[in-house]
Amino acid sequence: MSEFERWRKEFPEVSGAVVRMRNKAFADGSIPAKYKVLTALAIAVVEKCKPCAQGYYQKAIEMGATKDEIKEILEVAITMGACIAETWAREVWQDGRSEDNGRSCCEE
Repeated sequence: MSEFERWRKEFPEVSGAVVRMRNKAFADGSIPAKYKVLTALAIAVVEKCKPCAQGYYQKAIEMGATKDEIKEILEVAITMGACIAETWAREVWQDGRSEDNGRSCCEE
């Protein structure tokens, strides 16, 4: 029995719910499934989840995504990652200059 199968057996309601969500979310609909998987790949890269990114990369290939499509979606992810970092840096900069900047989550 694989680790995943043991996990599913131990937590059937929760792990089964995730599988059902994936099946629904990544099914063909108004947006073809391939583009949903490419979107998930971009999100996984921005969220820095290596196993997810690797899995969605493989899934995109299996669904017929070309290397050029994957390259372009990774370019979008890179751009968004930089935009997100810039946005958070501005937030910190603004909050740091404020007299009422609150407590850090790292403080006890």
